[in-house]
Amino acid sequence: MTATTAAAQAPAASRRNEKVGQVVSTKMQKTIVVEVEMRKAHPKYKRIVRSSKKFYAHDEQNSARVGDVVRIRETRPTSKLKRWSLEEIVRRSNLSQIEEAATEAK
Repeated sequence: MTATTAAAQAPAASRRNEKVGQVVSTKMQKTIVVEVEMRKAHPKYKRIVRSSKKFYAHDEQNSARVGDVVRIRETRPTSKLKRWSLEEIVRRSNLSQIEEAATEAK
């Protein structure tokens, strides 16, 4: 009986997939393109091979900028290509900080 109450009190672990990648494009409204790099050992030669894939993610506040490192989470389909949403901005890029400083100076 205590095991079931402990399981009920524990926060439900999200089964949704999460990925961390770099923002490549922000040209669409409320949409960002995130490039995720996968590193995998070659089956025969055991050398690390890099491959990348692009994901379209929903960004409600248009807060992400090109070059930012972001975490995206899998969601229900939002549009034809969008199946991910922006969870958080892990690290801002230097490019976006320079642009913000230039706009504030004007």
